[in-house]
Amino acid sequence: MTMNETPATLRSRIRTESFKGTTAGLHPDFIQTNLVILPEEEANAFRDFAKKNPVSCPVLEEFTPGETESTLAPGSDIRTDVPAYRVYRFGELAEKRTDIQEIWQDDFVTFLIGCSFTFEHALMQKEIPLRHVAEEKTVPMFVTSLETTPSGPFCGPVVVSMRPIPAHLVEQAQTITAQFPSVHGAPIHIGAPEEIAIADLSQPDYGEAVTVNDGEVPVFWGCGVTPQQAILRAACPFAITHEPGAMFVTDSRHEKYREQAK
Repeated sequence: MTMNETPATLRSRIRTESFKGTTAGLHPDFIQTNLVILPEEEANAFRDFAKKNPVSCPVLEEFTPGETESTLAPGSDIRTDVPAYRVYRFGELAEKRTDIQEIWQDDFVTFLIGCSFTFEHALMQKEIPLRHVAEEKTVPMFVTSLETTPSGPFCGPVVVSMRPIPAHLVEQAQTITAQFPSVHGAPIHIGAPEEIAIADLSQPDYGEAVTVNDGEVPVFWGCGVTPQQAILRAACPFAITHEPGAMFVTDSRHEKYREQAK
């Protein structure tokens, strides 16, 4: 990323495939989102699923059928401006693509779902260390024994992202992230990973393992990869998501989503 690059110029580089890979740490002042694209028929049930599971699936924007430009990123094209897409057919990962123009349909409905990169920015502002950032890795994500609230065909386990936090900073991390309920909010589990069926922190289901030092507590937040598990369980005829860690970068700033304490 150059000093003068904006989110729009980054999206342009993604569109021409001159940028590939994770968007973690890029444009830290701006919202990045998870992505779910479904045909309109399945989108109606998914909308209700997201409403029932707002911690894991906080929808920041829903496009009208066939629409490709986000109001959070004027001039964008959702078919080209994500670094990597996953295409699912009947609950199976069928292919990975860097461009979905060729498979686009006029009845596709896009959901942009809040991402924990937003509250990470707030944590870093308060000098709470983030190990995956320091180690230049994608945050580790785990499928848990916790279950989402089902809607229609959509159901399945909650996915969490994990960050090791120094024990004396855990309460502060809780307070800060609770100010961002529209982008996952406060942790849903602290410590004791075995209680949510995580057997080994060095073996994440998504992302990459990070170092957990003595005196640090594994803290778990709801994760926008949860919908991918629901899509697998629903076995939709067709669905598109982003590659975990390769997000849609918007022109909307994080502070827009902070709720002040009452």
